[in-house]
Amino acid sequence: MSRHSIAVIAGDGIGNEVVPAAIACLERIASIHSLNLEFTYFDWGSDYYGRHGRMMPVDGLEQLARHEAIFLGAVGSPEVPDTESLWGLLIPIRREFQQYINLRPVKTLDGVASPLAADNPIDILIVRENNEGEYSEVGGRMYRGLPHESAVQETIFTRLGVSRAAHFAASLAASRQGRLTSATKSNGIIHTMPFWDEVVEETVRLYPGVTVTHELVDALAAHLVLKPWTLDVIVASNLLGDILSDLGSSVTGSIGLAPSANLNPEGNFPSLFEPVHGSAPDIAGKGLANPVGQIWSGAMMLEHLGHPEAAGHLQAAFESALRDGHGTRDVGGTSSTSEFTAAVLTAINTLALATDQPANASAVTAS
Repeated sequence: MSRHSIAVIAGDGIGNEVVPAAIACLERIASIHSLNLEFTYFDWGSDYYGRHGRMMPVDGLEQLARHEAIFLGAVGSPEVPDTESLWGLLIPIRREFQQYINLRPVKTLDGVASPLAADNPIDILIVRENNEGEYSEVGGRMYRGLPHESAVQETIFTRLGVSRAAHFAASLAASRQGRLTSATKSNGIIHTMPFWDEVVEETVRLYPGVTVTHELVDALAAHLVLKPWTLDVIVASNLLGDILSDLGSSVTGSIGLAPSANLNPEGNFPSLFEPVHGSAPDIAGKGLANPVGQIWSGAMMLEHLGHPEAAGHLQAAFESALRDGHGTRDVGGTSSTSEFTAAVLTAINTLALATDQPANASAVTAS
């Protein structure tokens, strides 16, 4: 029996609804595929900040380092500045554990209507460089409160950072259609973006079956709206990848569907799995949250941990629930969070019976 230790941070808002939903599905999958998933729960987030003045304990990263993966819901609260919630939890985790790849699938799902007029199937992987770029800490503010108050923040690209993102993206493209699109803005940003273009180009030459197209990010945003089905794999810097992936999830129906994986591809540190959506305080506690992004992130976690069959089973189950009309309100359905989760659990069992997979005793522990 494969054993995996997973740190769980539900966080804020709807994170406290979608994480339990996804855990229930992961538990069911674990029981069928003989996996021992050991969940350790941490109550970190904005409420923790309110009590302690920080998003996680001083030794929080040391505690997380003992686990193979981190399963995160959402962080953010109107009572806590975004700079505190993001830079006090998520970004330190990404950097301490060298999670330099943020992988975000963008895919149309049966049962979910796209706002686009065309109905061509969309299947894109967006590879976002996750540790540097526009999200650097280099910069500062001066003359605070005066008429000439100023703020400066530097974009930092390193050859290592760009090339490893390009390697990851090109490898994915080689396993798919061989088409890589690189997001750039080198016509206006004259130092960092031409450097990005050069390193991506050099890296892709190492993959003979892959072609790369450099597309200005504003044109690429339009491309994602007008003809997203013509795109395969996109590689982008930290900020551009963040924006493009949110846009991509919207054109496929709802940001509530979108999963992501913050990966340390070498496995030297734990990777983190989270939905793209935020904490959505306006609907928190109302049973309206769409748990697909969290459940799909759980499937990506299983894939990363070396269980592609279990991951495929979970993905097929939530896709089946959507196809059968059990979607939540954001995708045009009427189901509550719990009702959709129940539909996924039923689909997991049905698919297991269809493939003659025995339902073993539950192999999940919590601490």
